[in-house]
Amino acid sequence: MKLNNKIAFVTGAAQGMGAAIVREFVQQGATVYAADINEQAIVASVAELNGKARALVCNVMDEASVQAAMQRITEEVGRLDILVNNAGTGSVDSFLDTPVEHWDRVVGVNLKGSFLCAREAARLMVAKETAGTIINFSSTGAVTGEGPSHYVASKAGVMGLTRSLARELAPYRIRVNTIVPGPTDTPMMAGIPDEWMQSMIAAIPLGRLGQPVEIARAAAFLASDEASFITGQNITINGGSAFI
Repeated sequence: MKLNNKIAFVTGAAQGMGAAIVREFVQQGATVYAADINEQAIVASVAELNGKARALVCNVMDEASVQAAMQRITEEVGRLDILVNNAGTGSVDSFLDTPVEHWDRVVGVNLKGSFLCAREAARLMVAKETAGTIINFSSTGAVTGEGPSHYVASKAGVMGLTRSLARELAPYRIRVNTIVPGPTDTPMMAGIPDEWMQSMIAAIPLGRLGQPVEIARAAAFLASDEASFITGQNITINGGSAFI
């Protein structure tokens, strides 16, 4: 098993790609702290994983909440090997009609949340001298520009964050990479108008949406020792819809 005896912290873990990552990591031998802002949903999501995943309520936009999550991990298992910054959000807004509160929320979850979780995870990894790995989540839209401005800007920022962290944390043996999904069959996609959805699918050379398990398998590879010489990279999983 690729992740045997590893300790992982996965955000946005109650559904979609996050839930798939938790399941894949458990199957690969990891103990997973599965975090989400929705307590009921995260408890239900991990209920059938035989105690190998532990539900944890965390608001990634709130510094104290992230620090409390890391403190719990420290007290219970003493270290962290893997962070997956999967938590994300979006809303369908044209640029000219984007409310400031929508901008703040999308950038807050997608970019600020990734920063806070990465900072606290890296602090724990450095303190325990753990050769860890951080996996951030961007989007193909960060390169193509397709999508609402707040979402595209936040996901482009995640790519920049990854590059900076990869250089700064390399001396501590901490690898940092970004998974860049294309259109994927997740609950977030349910809010997209059907006209947009059909247009996206038509632009994918492989002719379909990605599946969460396909993203999860890539995350497990990046988190494993098999990827020990990979850092600062964008790993694109999009059916050929864009070449990055």
